[in-house]
Amino acid sequence: MLGSTHGTLTSGLRARVVACGDGPRNAVHEAAGAAASAGDLDVSGRPLYAPVPDLDRFFRPSSVAVVGASDAEGRPNTGITRQLVDWAARVGARLHPVHPTRPSVFGIDCVPSVRALPKTVDLAVLLISDPLPVIEELAEVKVKFAVAFASGYAETGQEGAAAQARLAAAVERSGIRLLGPNTNLNAFEKFRDDLEGPAIALITQSGHQGRPVFTLQELGIRLSHWAPTGNEADLETADFISYFAERPEVGAIACYVEGLKDGRSFLLAADRAARRGVPVVAVKVGRTDTGARTAASHTGKLTGADTVVDAVMRQYGVIRVDGLDELQDTAALLARARRPVSDGVAVYSISGGTGAHFADLATAAGLRLPRLSDGRQAELHQWIPPYLNVSNPIDNGGHPVGDWRGRKIIDSILADPDVGVLICPITGPFPPMSDRLAQDLVDAAEATDKLVCVVWGSPVGTEAAYRDTLLGSSRVATFRTFGNCVTAVRAHLSHHRFTTHYRSPFDEAPRTCSPSFRKAQALLQPGQLSEHAAKSLLRAYGIRVPREQLVTSAAAAVRAAGLVGYPVVMKASAPQLAHKTELGLVKIGLTSASQVREAYRELTDIARYEGVDLDGVLVCQMVERGVEMVVGVTQDELFGPTVTVGLGGVLVEVLHDTAVRVPPFGEDQARAMLTELRGHALLEGVRGGPPVDVDALVEVVLRVQRMALELGDQLSELDVNPLMVLPRGQGAVALDALAVCR
Repeated sequence: MLGSTHGTLTSGLRARVVACGDGPRNAVHEAAGAAASAGDLDVSGRPLYAPVPDLDRFFRPSSVAVVGASDAEGRPNTGITRQLVDWAARVGARLHPVHPTRPSVFGIDCVPSVRALPKTVDLAVLLISDPLPVIEELAEVKVKFAVAFASGYAETGQEGAAAQARLAAAVERSGIRLLGPNTNLNAFEKFRDDLEGPAIALITQSGHQGRPVFTLQELGIRLSHWAPTGNEADLETADFISYFAERPEVGAIACYVEGLKDGRSFLLAADRAARRGVPVVAVKVGRTDTGARTAASHTGKLTGADTVVDAVMRQYGVIRVDGLDELQDTAALLARARRPVSDGVAVYSISGGTGAHFADLATAAGLRLPRLSDGRQAELHQWIPPYLNVSNPIDNGGHPVGDWRGRKIIDSILADPDVGVLICPITGPFPPMSDRLAQDLVDAAEATDKLVCVVWGSPVGTEAAYRDTLLGSSRVATFRTFGNCVTAVRAHLSHHRFTTHYRSPFDEAPRTCSPSFRKAQALLQPGQLSEHAAKSLLRAYGIRVPREQLVTSAAAAVRAAGLVGYPVVMKASAPQLAHKTELGLVKIGLTSASQVREAYRELTDIARYEGVDLDGVLVCQMVERGVEMVVGVTQDELFGPTVTVGLGGVLVEVLHDTAVRVPPFGEDQARAMLTELRGHALLEGVRGGPPVDVDALVEVVLRVQRMALELGDQLSELDVNPLMVLPRGQGAVALDALAVCR
């Protein structure tokens, strides 16, 4: 049986909504409905498109108030105030210190209270331990944004979480947008303004985790914004993704995420970035139980089931990386690299061993290393000794890079139409040849629209070829490790493949409920349904089940077997009955009336012994030939209903070979789920077996998704296992089903 997730609900996502029928809608959905037309809401009343918060006046305010400003030596607020004074001057904002007794701070006249501020303040920075009493005052003078540094909120436990809830409620009433609490000064850092090209916009829930990306500026890579979201009582990661995706200067968004505040908001923001073709690269902690517990204690939010988070990121093209070094390298490449003209990767080195090693890593990561044509190889052998391999990887033997031949070789490789990326691993400096090689690579990169990557393997990193030549180029992507280069190039190629074919699932999400919804409503009742009732629910949504009858006597069982057709399967049917096989409550392969009568007696005797209150015995058609799959629905704490497909029967518990998606999704994603399965080959036919009806399997997945969308959290859990997928053209049959309702 597929497990279900239970816990604290977030942001009303799992509040019961019967938008398809006549039932009530909660306040969240009422507010959403008031802000959008009916065509902008899905069948459960949730918005289909992310609003883009107007954060221009947050990052570039005309005036800033600093509440609790100080210039007294030794006070923590003094250093913060000084930084804000400098930042306001850089962005052209007028600064208003707020202090009840000081006439001035750093020579700037103070106002005694928030209510004494002028009416044009865009941003208020709160250097006070309890920002709650000030929120209402800020609203009175029409302040648009506030930043709360104070800690001691949800990151500290239940009492702090309650305090944060009160703060969030006050912010919502006020109309102010709040960053924090438990945030820091990263939004007010000094960014270099002498760098050109597309920039990285940075979002972090822990400020220190963004430092490696911020320092990319020292390598010539531009950063435009840094949003340190902290506990996200109001403004959250999704808000900044949506905003940055619309900024023309942003080439990539880099995120360090500990916990997502609202799953739906994240989906919509990721969808907006995918529509715009803006890559989002994220480190999301919580892959392990330990990591998840640590993240919750730090930010006070749920991390969500990591398998679901991982699936969501793939579904919407968010590139998930494991470390901060990968985050910085991948975001830097995606921000600056042009759209690839081909996904073919050529590996060029001065050493056969280096090239072979890198080629192994690249191939294992799924990169395509095309074999260069015979004509191309013959051309390369004009400059490279004939005994060296130039098919790809290309080994030049070393010496050609030190003279005029080096550039000829690089240009020839880049001229190959099947090569879109050239990677040159340089394992260490060997001047003067390495100096010449680096310069040739830079010059070639300036003359081509293809991506040129270099891995500089020296641990020193002070060499002129690295510091000046390679890092001085805006066209060469330079890495320090093989692994990070492979990760970044794979992400670059995958991102552009994804966005080229991306179709937003929200454009095709159902706005109105199907006729199946009304039928299903009559079948739902709290608790676990009997198998017979669960299959009736499937039939309501057009999912095929075996011929079967529910009987309450041995004689009726014999008549039913004759109508269904031998051989038959007989099963006990009752609500709350999950593990029939383990209790001996399933009999298969019955071929005669006497066997049916005996099976009925045994099933009812076992049920009485086990204390199971039967609603009858199912006499079912026996379906044998096919591949057993599982299709299910569970409720995730962050994302609501999720759909799972995988190998079924006993294999689901043994192999855990499943793929997950969050509705809505289309046929392309349903098919992609199947290709993710390790056992995908079973669907294509193995050991002489016929290929199965994949189209029918996809249709079942989509119908189960429709059920999940329309029933929402009324359907706590659904487990269709096994779903027997028959040979091609013969369909799929749900042999068993478990459903839990609220």
